[in-house]
Amino acid sequence: MDDVTAFGALIRQERKAQGLRQDELAAASGVGLRFLVELERGKPTVQFGKALAVLAALGCRVDVVRPGRQPG
Repeated sequence: MDDVTAFGALIRQERKAQGLRQDELAAASGVGLRFLVELERGKPTVQFGKALAVLAALGCRVDVVRPGRQPG
């Protein structure tokens, strides 16, 4: 994933795939609706911890791959 816009789009796509409204995901994640809207729009200054909470509520995880290493 190259940028925050793609990150936000991924979250929006997964939310819709799970049939959730923004307010439902915000509540399940413990974040405000405004935060989620900004996250999905790719705002570059959102709080990382809250973004991780949204991913966790969707059942997603983040994998960090160090340079020179293969994912997995």
